[in-house]
Amino acid sequence: MLLFVGLGNPDPKHKNNRHNIGFMLIDALNKKFNFSKQKPKFKGLLTSGEINSHKIILVKPLTFMNNSGVCLREIQDYYKIEKKNIFVFHDDLDLELGKIRCKNGGSSGGHNGIKSITTILGEDFNRIRIGIDHPGNKNYVDQHVLNDFSGEEKNIIEESISKILDNVYLLFENKLDDFSSKTNN
Repeated sequence: MLLFVGLGNPDPKHKNNRHNIGFMLIDALNKKFNFSKQKPKFKGLLTSGEINSHKIILVKPLTFMNNSGVCLREIQDYYKIEKKNIFVFHDDLDLELGKIRCKNGGSSGGHNGIKSITTILGEDFNRIRIGIDHPGNKNYVDQHVLNDFSGEEKNIIEESISKILDNVYLLFENKLDDFSSKTNN
């Protein structure tokens, strides 16, 4: 069983924010693979289904970004999911808009959602980071992540999400390097 987690903030006013790219990805996976209707459970919105004979749970934590780990702990404990089978999709300020990078473990890099998860679960889960660019000045970071993508930026992000959907099967076999390579070409 695999757990795909998209980080974001549940308030409707945040729906198209840069910080909600994880939620956008989960919605795209639900749509492409026609998973069950999202239901509130374990402090998140969950769906489940199968892709290529792999049982997948998709979740959007409803705990807001800074408490994402609370939701994941409940899901992990209930389903007994190993950390190597947890994939967290989130925004990354330090990557160029639309770039995709994967890694297992490591520090939070200042991302509060990841910080919450590492505090509660530890560091050995998979991260799929999607670039949203840096505003250039650290004083503008909060405003930047909580603003919506512009029209041109949204097109770039939609293309990145499409590449993730086309190559998601590589994550099932934990081929993070191949996934990064294919999604960035």
